[in-house]
Amino acid sequence: MRHHIKTKTLGRKKASREALFRSLATSLVLYEKIKTTEAKAKLLRSYVEKMITLGKKNTLHTRRQLLKKLYVESAVKKVLDDLSPRFSQRKGGYLRITKLGFRRGDAAKMVKIEFVESAKPKTETKEAKKPVKKSPKTKKATKTK
Repeated sequence: MRHHIKTKTLGRKKASREALFRSLATSLVLYEKIKTTEAKAKLLRSYVEKMITLGKKNTLHTRRQLLKKLYVESAVKKVLDDLSPRFSQRKGGYLRITKLGFRRGDAAKMVKIEFVESAKPKTETKEAKKPVKKSPKTKKATKTK
């Protein structure tokens, strides 16, 4: 019987499971979408959503807490500077899980996990193209027979 068992172990020991979630969370924050199994994605969703909510405070203490949960400091910076402000009006539900089908090798259920609000693309103003002046055509010598 499974009394008082709160977490799914994913067939791993605690240290391996924590490393897995740190790695998946870092990739998700940096690339904003990843492809993984359904079981991992469901557990990863709560892990990352707590980080986004934590990042809304944007204090030194929250920065240090996020450094414990992510491998790369650039990911922490992205959570604090980009993701948390993007979701400032939202209370939760920052991630979306989309089913993709089954993996070919072992028939595991694969999903795509991504942020609900995608990053707004930076609009680059293109300068108007200047008309290129064509050089005058040279007269070719004509052959006389």
